[in-house]
Amino acid sequence: MLVLIGMAVVTLSVVGGFILAGGNVLVLFQWAEFLIIGGTALGALLISTPKATLNKIVHYLVGSLKSAGPKRETFIELLQGLYEIFQTARVKGLLTLEEHVEKPQESEIFSRYPAILHNPHALEYLTDSLKLLVVGGVPPLELELLLDADLETQEAEGKRPAHTLGRIADSLPGMGIVAAVLGIVITMGAIGGPAAEVGRKVAAALVGTFVGVLMCYGFLQPLAAQIEHQAETQDLALKAIKAGVVAYAKGMPPIVAVEFARRVLTSDVRPSYAEVEEACRAIKVKAA
Repeated sequence: MLVLIGMAVVTLSVVGGFILAGGNVLVLFQWAEFLIIGGTALGALLISTPKATLNKIVHYLVGSLKSAGPKRETFIELLQGLYEIFQTARVKGLLTLEEHVEKPQESEIFSRYPAILHNPHALEYLTDSLKLLVVGGVPPLELELLLDADLETQEAEGKRPAHTLGRIADSLPGMGIVAAVLGIVITMGAIGGPAAEVGRKVAAALVGTFVGVLMCYGFLQPLAAQIEHQAETQDLALKAIKAGVVAYAKGMPPIVAVEFARRVLTSDVRPSYAEVEEACRAIKVKAA
């Protein structure tokens, strides 16, 4: 919603200021310029971007329009799920986790935590990490290095859509100049005509430069930044899982391992210690 509001503010500010200055808003509707700039930008995006990244760009853009992002309650649920997993492993033994990590969609534990189950990246990262604990033979230090490497790869992959959209945004002023130059070429062909007609063609050409710059700095660059924020927020769940799993692998009690996971969350989504403790106290795991 904030994205739509921001777009409306940008549009109204530019168009409103132009009208207040005495401009005719109809002059800005130069469909040929829009076609040149928009089509060139789309073509450049298709040329430079793999299909998987294109799909992620669309996914992030749709998400930015309809979602407010993860909430604190989502991360409380994540931490609560980690606690139940660690507590189950401590009370019943690590091997009892095998059935849960092999088929998480059928797991009684995971079914109680949609924040984990319905987040494919977090679910895969958690189950793959827990499999190493179940199998054994991986020292905590090596486990931490492995999870860090996996996390770095996923972070780089998550930022790729934002960087791609940012590069296309940076090219828009140049595409606007291309449209303007083509407009000037048309103007030069009519240079011997009436002055008013020549003026209209020059104005139409300048709209191309205006549109390119506005689309870059008013829309696409902010959208690229928004996508990057989304990716960073999604990575928080993976960082929390990594911190918790490594802490438990080092022999920390479940509640302490969960505290390690809580501390890596940013302040806007991090629940308090008391909230996490209360949520974890509600979980009772009986010995087999």
